[in-house]
Order: sequence, then structure tokens, then C-alpha cells
Amino acid sequence: MAVKVLVVDDSSFFRRRVSEILEQDSDIHVIGFAVNGREAVEKTAQLRPDMITMDVEMPVLDGISAVKEIMASNPTPILMFSSLTRDGATATLDALDAGAMDFLPKKFEDIARNNEDAIKLLQTKVKEIGRRRAPRAFKPITTSKPVERATSVRSSFSGASTVKQPAKAHSNNASIRASGKHYQLVAIGTSTGGPVALQTILTQLPANFPHPILLIQHMPAAFTPAFAARLNGLCQIKVKEAQQGDRLQPGTAYLAPGGQQMMVEGRGSNRTLRVFEDNSERISYKPSVDVTFASAAKAYQGDVLAIVLTGMGADGRDGARMLKQTGATIWAQDEKSCVVYGMPQAIANAGLASENLALDDVAMRIKREIGCG
Repeated sequence: MAVKVLVVDDSSFFRRRVSEILEQDSDIHVIGFAVNGREAVEKTAQLRPDMITMDVEMPVLDGISAVKEIMASNPTPILMFSSLTRDGATATLDALDAGAMDFLPKKFEDIARNNEDAIKLLQTKVKEIGRRRAPRAFKPITTSKPVERATSVRSSFSGASTVKQPAKAHSNNASIRASGKHYQLVAIGTSTGGPVALQTILTQLPANFPHPILLIQHMPAAFTPAFAARLNGLCQIKVKEAQQGDRLQPGTAYLAPGGQQMMVEGRGSNRTLRVFEDNSERISYKPSVDVTFASAAKAYQGDVLAIVLTGMGADGRDGARMLKQTGATIWAQDEKSCVVYGMPQAIANAGLASENLALDDVAMRIKREIGCG
């Protein structure tokens, strides 16, 4: 059955362009249009689409407010279109805060190198997101962060979505014991649904977390500074956008910059980050989970806990395989708590994951396995 889509934008040209692209795929059917946020709320109730594409900036009612109202009345998967500016990044993060599932740049040339790839990516995202027809559960994310630090951030993904589902193999997490393995690094890779997933996990880690954390989130360059700053204001650990030459410190999470690659270099206490432009057509994602995981395998051998969260595609599988060969521990998010079960499925199907965890269980399992908090 085709995914039914409501296209929301105040630009008649953009509505037509998006509709034409989506209708090229026989598995997608555009069932209606809205020219502002208020009309989007009304037509969502009338038409009951499987998913919505939504502009951020619109008259009458803006996209962020529309997302909030839709999620309160008729929860529906939403893909936001955003400009690649600082204000656009902040607004998009606020839309994810309100309950949107994912976003894409509004300029198609910013989505992919060529128009054909951009079209395919949009169609794929719409189908993946639209097939999650069940309404998502919403719950506020709480943190024991001191108030004075949290005030630097406008919002906290308080509407963030998770589907609470115990991992199949672990019906009672309280009974799970740590493996006793020695670790020096935690590395987490994710894509679609990742911003909410990362916040869900990182806000639960204590300030005295004993190891550095590498974060690889598929995200444009304009967005990663704002995302790192937002997480830093919410978490007890320090979160920063990675920079060339950063020395890895315990209790600090390093977010790979959008449009670049992040690798670990060095040995022992001299491990640093290499952040660089990558013009290779061989690697689709920048940043790439595979690239960072592979470098961690060389720098840390088996002393790594690597986790692959929600996301489209299979980025992270090859890097996780290299880590596994060195004796590292690999976990994957379970299907029921993923926005898109692509990257974790690739890990699970390759037999690399020792555990498949519900999102709500990941932070507790990390603390228990690492021995902190």
C-alpha cells in the first residue's frame, strides 16, 4: 500500500516540486496540500496521512507550532524542510523537540551531489518514515543537570519520542550484570531519529563518566554546532563539536562535524582527533560511522563499546566488523524503538551485536557495563 503524504509549504512552487518528486515513486501518494501550519493541523485531522512534509517558516502558524499541535491531537510522522543557516538549524532542532521525526535541507542541491540522488533520498525517507504508522509515545526527558547550565538552551527535546519496549533478550534489566570487560572509549553512530536518541542517552550519563565518547550523527555542517551546544546545556557530561587536534578526555562527548570525517589517532594518553574534509566519492556519509569506528579499532583495539542507533542505510556495519575483530563490544538499538531500523538491522543481520536494546534501556546498560553512575 502506498504511503499517503500531506505536503505543507507556503510556496506553491515548492509544494508542486515536492509533489512531483514523490509521485514519481509508485509507493507514495500525495493526498493533499496545506499552505500554512493552521491548515496543516486541520488537514491532518481530515485526511489522516501516513506522514507529512513540513516547512519550518510559514504564515498564520509556523511549522514548529504546527508540529506541536499535530502531535497533541493526531500524532503523525513528520519530515521537516529547513534552510542550512544557524537560525534554520535552531528552528529544526526545535521542530525535533516538538516531535518531528527527521529533516532535510530545503535546497535540493544541499541534499546530495546530484539531483537524482537527492530525489531518491527524499523518496526513501518519506517511505521509511511514513511506514511507521503507529502513533509514537511521548514523554519528557529529565536530567539532573544544574539549572544554571541548562538555561543556555531554549528547549530540551521535551517532546522527544521514544517507544518504550524492553529488549527481547532482556525482560528485566535489573538482573543484567556487567561483563567485566575493560573499556577506554564509547562510540555511538546514528542517523534518522538520532538527535532524540542521543539526547535520551547522554542526559542520563553522570558528570564523572570515566571515558571519552565519540558521537557520529548524519547531520549537515550548519547543524552540528547548534546540536552540540544544545546537548552540552542539557547533559552532565561535556558535549562539544569535535575539532582538529582535540585530546580525548573522560566525561566528554565529541560530536563529529557535519560534512567532515572524524578519526582517532595516536596511542595511550596521546590519543587525539583528526577532523578533515573528505572529497572521496567512495564514502557517502560525512561524517561516516564506518570511518570513525575503523579508526577506533586501530587506536583502541578491543577496549571500545560501540553502539549503533536508529538510522537509514548500513553505515557503521563495516566499522563495527573491524571493531568486533579486535574484541570490541557492539550493541544495536532494537527495531521497536527505532525511528528507522536500518543501521541497527545491518549490525544485527551481520551477527555483530551482542545485545539489541530498547532506546530507554541504553543509558542504564552503558552505566552498568562501564561501572559508573
